[in-house]
Amino acid sequence: MSTFITRPLSAALLGLGLTLLSAASVQAQQVEVKDAWVRATVAQQKATGAFFKLSAKADSRLVEVRSPLANVVEVHEMAMEGTTMKMRAVPALDLPAGKTVELKPGSYHVMLMDLKAPVAAGDSVPLTLVIEGADKKRETIEIKAEARQMGAKAAAKPAPMEDAHKGHQH
Repeated sequence: MSTFITRPLSAALLGLGLTLLSAASVQAQQVEVKDAWVRATVAQQKATGAFFKLSAKADSRLVEVRSPLANVVEVHEMAMEGTTMKMRAVPALDLPAGKTVELKPGSYHVMLMDLKAPVAAGDSVPLTLVIEGADKKRETIEIKAEARQMGAKAAAKPAPMEDAHKGHQH
């Protein structure tokens, strides 16, 4: 008799688990994250940048990024104001449906500031992205970004970001 009760219960739990797994994968597919990397640091460096590509299926916004590696994490924009490159935090980054938004050196990027530890090339840096849909519902996406050396191939155009950070107090 216990086998009779166990089989339907097992089937129900399996069905529930598959439903939850399916719902989670649908949710995670609303915004796709590709090519995530973080710039490795040098001794005494207390800030670095994180970069990646975001593709949203529906209009949404990146409203927050968190990492246990940094006390302060902000989405920044670099833009020319006259002949001067300026960097500033932005409250959110629009993710238009069907378009890829690239966070890269010299453009939009994530700043990890007041680092709790150095970031060595090859480290895996955990980041939590908070995405807000047009309906104001928020979801989180957990990613791991590989730390790369300053001159690494994928880290194109590193100099403009470094120049903009000179004298920039966080």
